[in-house]
Amino acid sequence: MSRQTIHDYVTVLERIFLLERLAPWHSNRLSRLVKTPKLHMGDTGVACALLGIDAALLHKERERLGPLLETFVLQQLRRQASWRPDPVDFFHYRDRDDFEVDIVLEFGSVAVAGIEVKAAATVVEGDFRGLRKLREAAGQRFRSGVVLYDGTASVSFGDGLFAVPIRRVWETQ
Repeated sequence: MSRQTIHDYVTVLERIFLLERLAPWHSNRLSRLVKTPKLHMGDTGVACALLGIDAALLHKERERLGPLLETFVLQQLRRQASWRPDPVDFFHYRDRDDFEVDIVLEFGSVAVAGIEVKAAATVVEGDFRGLRKLREAAGQRFRSGVVLYDGTASVSFGDGLFAVPIRRVWETQ
């Protein structure tokens, strides 16, 4: 299949809200970034149905949960961002050394924040590799980096980096 045909198919799937394209974040100072967009299913319920995945299978095969959870969190954050008076742009970050951040939020030209989504009950120092690279790339614009995880405690990892239970995305306080 040609590159143009694939592009046309992706465009059609975006127009009917089955796919969402997440553009790569980059700053002009960096040339070692991968500038390919990331694709997310528009609806995680449809994705599960197409893959034949139910709750029991997700519980049993946790590796399938990660990409679906990342997509679900992205969808929720986009909805919540639509309530803000100031626009929020969504991106992903990946460089040629495979440092990546699942979701990058850009608040105009003023601030950048990163979010990693983990389907794990624990967080380790290595989970912040991509967020540290994003902090370096964003410079003064970097505000915070968060690893959302399936745990119970919010923990500081220093220098604006935090592990936060994923349920906090939906909590109001």
